[in-house]
Amino acid sequence: MSDGGGSFDVPGRLRELSRSGALELPVPGAGHTLARFRALAAFGAEDTVLGRLVEAHTDAAAILHELGGAATVPGQLWGVWAAEPPDPVLHARHTSSGWVLEGRKLWCSGAHLCTHALVTARTGTDRRLFAIPLAQPATTPVPDSWPAVGMRDSDSGAVDFDHARAEPIGAPGAYLTRPGFWHGAVGVAASWYGSACAAARPLHAYAASGHADEHALAHLGAIATVLRAARDGLARAAAEIDDDPAGDPATARIRARLVRAVVEQAVTTTLDRVGRALGATPLCADAAHARRVADLTVYVRQSHAEADLAGLGRDLAATDPVRPDL
Repeated sequence: MSDGGGSFDVPGRLRELSRSGALELPVPGAGHTLARFRALAAFGAEDTVLGRLVEAHTDAAAILHELGGAATVPGQLWGVWAAEPPDPVLHARHTSSGWVLEGRKLWCSGAHLCTHALVTARTGTDRRLFAIPLAQPATTPVPDSWPAVGMRDSDSGAVDFDHARAEPIGAPGAYLTRPGFWHGAVGVAASWYGSACAAARPLHAYAASGHADEHALAHLGAIATVLRAARDGLARAAAEIDDDPAGDPATARIRARLVRAVVEQAVTTTLDRVGRALGATPLCADAAHARRVADLTVYVRQSHAEADLAGLGRDLAATDPVRPDL
């Protein structure tokens, strides 16, 4: 789907995948979570933005399955618009004809591309999830609200809602408290992992050519080490999710934060070491690689870095995280 100059037809590829049914992945915890994570990694390796939008669509399908919403169908593309900055605030209001959304939502990936979205909104002091068809005049992407370079094609700008009809999905607060919330967080890491593997390819190709010096080979070895740890962490998480899909929320949260931290480290190590081994050449002469580096640098910041590590530390403070068990 690339034209050889680094561009990638994300909308076209997504429409192709949706029509073919290729986006219908196993839901987490149903016995095939590893297959789900492998598919998300493969889409991330194909293209970082594609991987991000596929992950959101498949997460929406899993949320609808878990909370009793209508299933997605081929031809649809769903987003999950759940960012909750302090301002602006999207409000939901119940009227005589049903629920409506009013206000502005930030960070709406696929704002012009998605056919439907799951959107969080405030109902008084509660936070509730709503399903909304986007082919209605009451939903309007805000022009020039996504001036990004990395992840530019994810089209993650703001959307205005003006009395937009919507359907509640689950009870107030259910989006965050459902068992699958943290399973979905691991799915994001699977997409990061796939993209990081693709980012390492130029260095592997250079080493395979026989021209790499000892420093470049050492960088490749370091990358392989962290990517193997990321792969093993994702595989173990998949098995644990299938063994206990509706288990203790604290256990699911710790697992997700641990895996995401390991994969994030693999991503940042890969990007750094490929650059140190190969210099500026692939960033300046290989448009596809340069685009991936820019996209993945932004995408992995879906992690909240030290804030997430601090949350993990608080969770682990009452346990023994350094047991020598295997």
